[in-house]
Amino acid sequence: MKLSREIKTAFLVIVGVLLFIFGFSFLKGKSLFEKDKIIYTVYEEVEGLVEGAKVTINGLVIGKIMKIDFLPNTTRILITMSVRSELDFSPQSEAILYEAGLIGGKAIQIDPVFDSKIKVKSGDTLVSALKPGLTELINKQIEPLQLKIENMLTSADSLFIGVGNILGLVQNLKSILKNLSLSTSKINDASISLINILKKNQSNIDITFENFAETSDNLKTITDSISQANLAVAINKFINTIESLDGIVATIESGNGTMGKLVKDETLYQNLSQASKELEDLLSDLKSHPKRYVHFSLFGKKGKEEKSKENNK
Repeated sequence: MKLSREIKTAFLVIVGVLLFIFGFSFLKGKSLFEKDKIIYTVYEEVEGLVEGAKVTINGLVIGKIMKIDFLPNTTRILITMSVRSELDFSPQSEAILYEAGLIGGKAIQIDPVFDSKIKVKSGDTLVSALKPGLTELINKQIEPLQLKIENMLTSADSLFIGVGNILGLVQNLKSILKNLSLSTSKINDASISLINILKKNQSNIDITFENFAETSDNLKTITDSISQANLAVAINKFINTIESLDGIVATIESGNGTMGKLVKDETLYQNLSQASKELEDLLSDLKSHPKRYVHFSLFGKKGKEEKSKENNK
């Protein structure tokens, strides 16, 4: 019986699909004719690990990651792995999470411990461990360098600040020197002007110094004359005069002598007051009746009669 073309085509398609599945499983480390073991491990953090990632021993792929999920009632991560059934390593083996490459993500490497008495079986849980990846190693190597670079940048910043301060100081110094130059120039101009004035008035200055010399000689002569004078006698006379004045003042204050009585005797004061009052009354009466005190007549008799009449009145 001849097969039709459609049956042949379908057969070839089925065989191709089976070969593809077999090859894909083989590349993934899974055999279609053998039953794999399901084992577990637990990690605190699995960033970069995905389902389907490979499981290896010494670089050889022996299985893959089947499932990644939380351990019940915790935040720890439970990893479900499928490995080849013929592997007989011990459950004490370590499942090490490592970085497969810069862009290869992460995978699990089993560090096998072989024990003929105890062999791993489905449902066992391996001890977990972490292996620093290339990125972590680079970070650890770069961290000291980064600190050094930061310190260098800080030092450079301080250096730039110092340089800026120095530049500012230099600028200020330039301004100071410029001002000093201007001041020096003005001082030079003033010196030249002063020299010209001195030259123009040289004769007057000479005369002034000559006069000053003569004045000094005269002052010296006066000083010598004063020093030769008998100052002690004059001072003694002045002291005696002061003592005499003190005695006179003391006498006056004690009430002795004419001046003392004038100053201290109240009777004399009262008499003088009474005499002054009487004199004032006399002057007042004289102004009121001048004829009582002044008589002027060509005939003396008439004057007497008039005086007697005024007295009778």
